[in-house]
Amino acid sequence: MMKNDWKKSPVGTGHGLSKWVRDRGSLTERIMARCGNFGVRHVANRFSRINPDEARRIGVNPKASALVREVYLCCGDSPVVFAHSVAARSSLKGSWRNLASLGQRSLGSAFLSNPKVKRDVLEFLPISRRHPLYAKSCRFMAHRPMRLWARRSLFRLGESKILVTEVFLPEILEL
Repeated sequence: MMKNDWKKSPVGTGHGLSKWVRDRGSLTERIMARCGNFGVRHVANRFSRINPDEARRIGVNPKASALVREVYLCCGDSPVVFAHSVAARSSLKGSWRNLASLGQRSLGSAFLSNPKVKRDVLEFLPISRRHPLYAKSCRFMAHRPMRLWARRSLFRLGESKILVTEVFLPEILEL
């Protein structure tokens, strides 16, 4: 079982990455503003078990399955962010009933455009090879760094909650 080591501050990210990691606005919009050829590369959209710390954060039984959506946010052919989102089945109703079928659209565009959606504080974690999201994030990298920085936050719409984790890939610094 993984320990919950998520922090309230991303100490040690370095100046260039810190600007990306700390920003509370739409990551999708920020990337689009710096990239002439933005795209979302769909990886997965399925119901499966989630990490125990994710289950605690969204308030579900760790043995229950939840919707897991994974995409890469890309500039041209280069992935710059790996996004991993989890939602309990009970959260997929009302305004969020279509989240399982977003396809190539980013969650950020769906969330931040709705004034009723509330975003909790950002949490930060440098992830290494031991973290379950590391290998998924590095899938297309020829040279894998020792660690990658991730941030996550809980989005709420009434009683519904979706946890979004974004892992920043080295290419983000080229934007």
